[in-house]
Amino acid sequence: MQVTNTILMVRPVNFRKNEQTAVNNYFQEDLDLKNQEINAKAQAEFDALVTSLREKGVNVIVVNDTLENDTPDSIFPNNWVSFHEDGTVGLYPMFAENRRKERREDILETLEERGFVIDSLMDYTSAEDSEYYLEGTGSILLDRVNRKAYCALSARADEELFIEFCEDFEYTPIIFTANQTVGDDRLPIYHTNVMMCLGETFAVICLDTIDDKKEKKHLVSQLKEDGKEIIAITEQQMHHFAGNMLQVMGMGNKRYLVMSSAAYNSLAPAQIKSLEKHCDIIHSPLDTIETCGGGSARCMMAEVFLPKN
Repeated sequence: MQVTNTILMVRPVNFRKNEQTAVNNYFQEDLDLKNQEINAKAQAEFDALVTSLREKGVNVIVVNDTLENDTPDSIFPNNWVSFHEDGTVGLYPMFAENRRKERREDILETLEERGFVIDSLMDYTSAEDSEYYLEGTGSILLDRVNRKAYCALSARADEELFIEFCEDFEYTPIIFTANQTVGDDRLPIYHTNVMMCLGETFAVICLDTIDDKKEKKHLVSQLKEDGKEIIAITEQQMHHFAGNMLQVMGMGNKRYLVMSSAAYNSLAPAQIKSLEKHCDIIHSPLDTIETCGGGSARCMMAEVFLPKN
């Protein structure tokens, strides 16, 4: 299945701008607030999104972050872990040292207590010792039905590691480079899921970020081959996190596309109409999280595809 009704989310206790990730996450900005206020605002935004999801029947498993780890980006668990239908859990090497503390065995135990089955771990974290990184489903977009994996290479998405992942999980790799304009430069976008979203029958993608024409053509042909409607967004819309969306399943297997209100408000009426042909939209304000964290709705949700007892 491409879509799940179970989502793992981590409620922050020390959310703030992470200086260690800001070196190559050009979406992060400063807020003229004390860290305590920033965290309180982030918690309120987090809680509102969780409520919106649960109202639609999405099974949201919330785990609280811990103060002792001092993990400002814990709100984005999809970067360190992925959960697969065969009972495998993937653990990923993280670029920022303070993000490595986000990996918590007790979170896996919580899922097992809820009846989910974990049969094996695929652990890539030793790559950190050699300074190679692959940040989970931030770096990798999985077409679980057609067994294709999409990856925009960056400092946080190593090509060899990505190919190793595809061999281990039996996916066909689709590799490209996605750039954004930073001042006068074109620099790699830190995560694939900022410029691209993959649904069951559609793909939202900022094609303007792919400067190489052959790579762009190949990517488009792969999506069309699988019958995906391509909904193109601009680089400006991407900066409002219109690429950072996730399709989920609610009550009665009804599909929803989850995004921030900033992303929703950046879309043109025709784009919204195209998306709503495929599923209804859930959007919630995530301004503080987006500004300080440089990530949005999709980054906050780790999909759980594990089998149940």
